Amino acid sequence: QVQFVESGGGLVQPGGSLRLSCTPSRSLNLLEVAWYRQAPGKQHELVARFSGGSAVYADSVKGRFDISRDNAKNSVDLRMNNLKPEDTAVYYCNADRPPMFYWGQGTQVTVSS
Repeated sequence: QVQFVESGGGLVQPGGSLRLSCTPSRSLNLLEVAWYRQAPGKQHELVARFSGGSAVYADSVKGRFDISRDNAKNSVDLRMNNLKPEDTAVYYCNADRPPMFYWGQGTQVTVSS
């Protein structure tokens, strides 16, 4: 069973930027790794995934977030720009489709003035 380690979260002001990184515990097809987030009291929400040589995004983050892979680091990164308070959540990575792996600890992103 693969596990993931997420990092890069923090406290930022609205309009700020963060870059998150996701590292699988073993070799994996990085193009099948996606980013999710979970706000308090809500389910995991698919934020970004690779698709057909490009990527697709949740409507709420389209144009602001960018998912990419770094083969040298064995990581899948999520660049987040123009952050909004509603982006506040714990961000996770996992398989882009069922069956899902176990959820890791995630990394907290808090957007507040």
